[in-house]
Amino acid sequence: MSDSALRLTIENGLAHLVFTQGQRGNPIDGAFCRELNEASIILSERKDIRAVFVTAEGNAFSYGGDIASFITKLDDLPSMIKRWTADLHMAIARLQRMDAPLVAAVHGICAGGMAGFIAGCDIVVAAENSKFVAAYAGIGYCCDAGSSITLSRRMGLGRARKFLLLNETLNAQASLDAGLVDELAAADAYLNRARDIAEQLAAGPTKAYGEIRRLLLSAGSQPLETQLENEAQGLARCAGSDDAREGLSAFAAKRKPSYTGQ
Repeated sequence: MSDSALRLTIENGLAHLVFTQGQRGNPIDGAFCRELNEASIILSERKDIRAVFVTAEGNAFSYGGDIASFITKLDDLPSMIKRWTADLHMAIARLQRMDAPLVAAVHGICAGGMAGFIAGCDIVVAAENSKFVAAYAGIGYCCDAGSSITLSRRMGLGRARKFLLLNETLNAQASLDAGLVDELAAADAYLNRARDIAEQLAAGPTKAYGEIRRLLLSAGSQPLETQLENEAQGLARCAGSDDAREGLSAFAAKRKPSYTGQ
C-alpha cells in the first residue's frame, strides 16, 4: 500500500505504518483519515499481523488537524469534520480491537488528535526532542480521535483534563512523567528502540496480546462481575491456542518459547 498520506508495509508479521506528509507536518486531513481507514481494514483482515510499528517522516510527528484546510472551508467545516472523523474514528476502533499491539516511535511535535491517537498505542517510545501539544482548546475545539478516552487512561482523568483545558505543551520528560509515553530515547536511538520492542511483540503470543488489549479496553466501563467473566472467557480462549500450549511446554522444559501467533 502506497499513498500520499501514509505508507503501509508488512514483513514477517510486523506491519510498519509510516505517515508520509512530512513536508506538511503530517496533518490529519481528509486523505490521511481515508487512508488510515483503508490501512486499518487491511491490517484487521490479515491473520499474519502480529504487531504494528508506527512512525512518521519529517521534522514533526504530526501537527494534528489540517488547520490550513479548516481556515479555507469555514462554512463547510462542520460537514467536513463529520466526513473526516467517520474514517478516522472507524480506523482507530479497528486498530484498538486487533490482536496485534501498536508500538509508536514519536519525534518532534505531536499535537491535537495525533496526541490522542498515540495515547491509544500500547507502547510509546519518544525522542528526547519530542513535545506533546493539546492544541484543541487553543483554537476553540473539543477533542477527537479517541482522545477523551486514551488520554484519560494514560494520564488519569484529572491530568488529562488539565492537559486539554489549559492547552498544555509537554516536553519529553513531562510526557513521560504524566504517563503519556512509556520510554524516552535519544534522537538517534528512539527509532531503533521502538522497532526492537515491536519486533519483540511480533514474536510473542499474539492471541494472548489481543485478549489483554481488549480486556484493558473494557476495564472501567464494565461491572466487576462482567469484567471477571470477560477475563474467564478470554483466558479459556487462550488456553485453547497453540501458543499457550507452547508456552506451557517451554516453561516445563526450561527453554525459551517459540510462538507462532496461533
